Amino acid sequence: MGQWWQDHVVIPIVTPEEMNEIDRAASEPVDVLIGRAGAAVARCALDLLGGSYGRRVVIVEGKGNNGNDGRDAAERLRRSGVRVIEVDATEAPSPLPTCDLVIDAAFGTGFRGEYEAPDAGEAAVLAVDIPSGVDGLTGVASGRPLTADLTVTFAALKPGLLFADGASASGQVEVADIGLDTSTARARLVEPADVASWLPPRSRDTNKWKAAVWAVAGSPGMTGAGHLCAHSAYRAGAGYVRLSSPGLDHDPGAPTEAVGVPLPEEDWAGNVLEELDRFDALVMGPGLGRSVKTGESIARVLKRSGIPVVLDGDALFLLGTDAAAVLAGRGGPTVLTPHDGEYARLTGSPPGADRLGAVRDLASRTGSIVLLKGATTVVADPDGLVLVCTAGSNRLATAGTGDVLSGVIAAFLARGVDAHQAAAAAAVVHGVAAWRGRRVGLVASDLPELVSDVLGSLGRPG
Repeated sequence: MGQWWQDHVVIPIVTPEEMNEIDRAASEPVDVLIGRAGAAVARCALDLLGGSYGRRVVIVEGKGNNGNDGRDAAERLRRSGVRVIEVDATEAPSPLPTCDLVIDAAFGTGFRGEYEAPDAGEAAVLAVDIPSGVDGLTGVASGRPLTADLTVTFAALKPGLLFADGASASGQVEVADIGLDTSTARARLVEPADVASWLPPRSRDTNKWKAAVWAVAGSPGMTGAGHLCAHSAYRAGAGYVRLSSPGLDHDPGAPTEAVGVPLPEEDWAGNVLEELDRFDALVMGPGLGRSVKTGESIARVLKRSGIPVVLDGDALFLLGTDAAAVLAGRGGPTVLTPHDGEYARLTGSPPGADRLGAVRDLASRTGSIVLLKGATTVVADPDGLVLVCTAGSNRLATAGTGDVLSGVIAAFLARGVDAHQAAAAAAVVHGVAAWRGRRVGLVASDLPELVSDVLGSLGRPG
């Protein structure tokens, strides 16, 4: 693991299998850990209830440790004055008895099969570790789980809380420290405060060439992709952005600040390589076109260049399943930014429900940083270390937003940020920017200014 990974404190994410290993390695007895978990559940329950006087709680308990956590919490709540009814998960009536809060302690992250949860009525719901019936690895629900207002999970986040049905069924998620060692976690959550610590400040004597980006993007009839990429790179801190759209001699709609340098429609790799050593990052692919000749030029640049490169859109399409061969032995870091369809193009099959496993596999195959887009974005390095970004928004489901993301990643690379961190940081900033935009009708060209606003506020309260 890199030193930055070891030193930086972020919220760990572990799979159910990894959590089992952490449990087995614990120095404390199981009953001590159950007591700590039960205390955390009781505390969260009292917070949701707003006190204990006159409050009624129903706890749905399974046979395993998830149920044991619920049983421990029941005793603690009774001692606090709460009226508690405990019901067996396999015999729970539906609807449940009228109450103020239902605690779902039926099944944990290792549950297999289908779970039809009882009707909780109008009561608030607190889930223990994960909503029962949600797969702890994938987040896919089997049956009909309860939708929690709050989930208290222990020691680390579980992937099932962040993906698919689990992301919406878990409500607010709180990670409770119960004294387990999670330092072996190979996936971590990234938040805006983490991004602030990764981005270097500009030195007093800097100049535009200290963070220079070359965007080989756009083509006749597809110039907008290049415009968005170049504009966002500037707004993310690039000092100089060159925009080249092969086959286009003049582009009157390009951002005013972007320096347009024409490239021939075909066989342009030599033109790029001749001047590439002046730049700190290169982005290729947005709106570039899908001709065989374009693919050959992309491959030649990749094999002969040593600077950080971001590949998106048409570059990913053209690489296809040859990506690993083309990228083998590259002298500099490469960032691939596929959505699910592009992932399938690169590997021959869609990512599937295990998104952590999918992104690790492609990163290992290609020796690249892989950013797999989605409501929850996952970014892996070739060693299998994963950064997870939950700042995504359905407002980003519109044409051109990926071009903006590529420009932001390129700018962060040009500013000297580690490639793994640059990709994850860009995903967070991109997502937060969308949340600051229009609720309805957000378009990609809104984002560069919002990105700049987000970067300006990082590290400041609020």
